Amino acid sequence: MGISISSSLSTASSAAVNSSTTSAAARTPQPTTKNSGDTVTLTESQQVYQLYNQGQAVSQIATTLSLPVETVNSYLGITASSS
Repeated sequence: MGISISSSLSTASSAAVNSSTTSAAARTPQPTTKNSGDTVTLTESQQVYQLYNQGQAVSQIATTLSLPVETVNSYLGITASSS
């Protein structure tokens, strides 16, 4: 005497359960937290370093942060070459 279990039935049932669980979770609004402990304020120089390390050019950084190019160069320690 043997018992046979159909894997296609259990797979289809699992898919239906997972589908209904996922869509129910997707419909549930997630609470928005406004915790000041989650916010970090960077100084101008830290913002310049961060953008520079992400690969932005000095002129892009200056435009993004509304700073003169000379200020961005100063924060990065870039000096003008005298040719």
